[in-house]
This record gives sequence, C-alpha cells and structure tokens, in this order.
Amino acid sequence: MAVPVRTSLFWVWLSLLLALCLQVMPMAEGWQVWRPDWLGLMLIYWCMQQPERVGVFHGFVFGLLLDLIEGAPLGQNALILSLLAFLGALVYPRFRTYSLIQQAVLILVLLGLSQLVEQWLRTLFGPFSMHLSFLIPSLIGAALWPWLATLFKALGRRPAND
Repeated sequence: MAVPVRTSLFWVWLSLLLALCLQVMPMAEGWQVWRPDWLGLMLIYWCMQQPERVGVFHGFVFGLLLDLIEGAPLGQNALILSLLAFLGALVYPRFRTYSLIQQAVLILVLLGLSQLVEQWLRTLFGPFSMHLSFLIPSLIGAALWPWLATLFKALGRRPAND
C-alpha cells in the first residue's frame, strides 16, 4: 500500500521564499507587466497540496514581507494574499478533482480576483490609471499552472535516499 508523501514545512517555506524572490526580482520597466504572480501561484499550490498545514497565515506573513520589500502600504499585499489563501481553501474540495486545464481556469479566476482587489486598493491609495493589462499576470500564471503542478508532483514522487 502506498503511503502519501508529506512535504516538510521546510520545503514549503523555502519554495515560498523563492517565489517571493522571483516576485521582487528587478525587471525592465516595460516588462514588469509580464511577470507572473509567483507568490500567488506557490501559495495556491501549497494550499491545495497541504490545506491543513498551509493557509491564510502563510499568505499574511508573505504578504507583509512583500509589503516591506516593495514599500507598499503595510497590509495591502497581506490582505490580497490572505484573501487568495482563503479562496484557495474555499475551493479546495473541488479543485483536486479537476483536470489540469480546469485547474488552470480556476487559477485564472483566483489570480484575476486578487489582481482586481489589488487594483482597487491602488486606486484608493493614490492616483492610478486602470488598464486591462493588470490581468496579464493572471493569464501567464494560469498558463504556467499545468507545468508548475506537474513539476512539483514529479519532485514529490522522487524516491527518498534512506
């Protein structure tokens, strides 16, 4: 009988820290709109893989770190990532039964909602012109989801060297 593989929290935190680094990596001015929401993708992945261990707390902590690094109003990204983790926990029971394409569509909706809330908060905190280009990271994240999920599933099935 196969025993389910449980990833230690060390690997969860390490992958979320790597996603945080990818999220704040400097890019040229015109290319920033093409950056996928790495932290949101990783948070959703771990909320779906280990919902009893990863959740809103992780979204809040990494959101605060992202606020501090980016210089955003304190709590803006914490609210967005906490909301994303909550929505991930809300759709968790159905999410695991979906095919990768259906999961990618749901990822598009979840990331799109978080991007919409982010744009709404930006309009509250100052002058900001809204374009539909804020949805591009959600589209890229949805396109990356099947490869990301397959990669992590393959890494999780590696035989352990005892």
